[in-house]
Amino acid sequence: MVTLMSQENMVALVSRTGRHLQRYNKGRRQVVGCIPYRYKITNQTSIEDARDLEVLVISSQKGKGMLFPKGGWETDESKIEAASRETLEEAGVRGIIESELGQWSFKSKSHDTYYEGFMFPLLVQEQLDFWPEKNARQRIWMSVQEAREVCQHLWMKEALDRFVSRLTSQQSAEEQARPTCAIS
Repeated sequence: MVTLMSQENMVALVSRTGRHLQRYNKGRRQVVGCIPYRYKITNQTSIEDARDLEVLVISSQKGKGMLFPKGGWETDESKIEAASRETLEEAGVRGIIESELGQWSFKSKSHDTYYEGFMFPLLVQEQLDFWPEKNARQRIWMSVQEAREVCQHLWMKEALDRFVSRLTSQQSAEEQARPTCAIS
């Protein structure tokens, strides 16, 4: 039996490798990543509280701890393109990338050097069954609190806190902007 697959669901099953295209700023390697998220209720568009939100974490390649997908920002792509590519390669999800959460300077745990990291929220619209690093990583949906506990990088925890704060402040602003109706 032959199964035909739609080309739009096909992904090259090879991750980019090598560092010849990597971006550096003052000797610091630049990396970008995403906090993939979804709402527990599929038609939900805001959070009543942090328990309504799930984020996707992945195992590190060395298998010691969990983190959000991230990797090198290369010279032939924009920051958003790199964040999207890294998230697809490492976590196997696609979606809508929202505005940048910030920039962090951090020391690499495996190399004795400093990096610049940029993070974005990504509202997941598609979760693939096959992706480039499927055999190298595990991916797990969990609550914000669980992700804070298992994430191995302080700078990623700070990005997660900024993300949740942004969501709650946006929601609060939207609620205040809604017209109220008074019946006498």
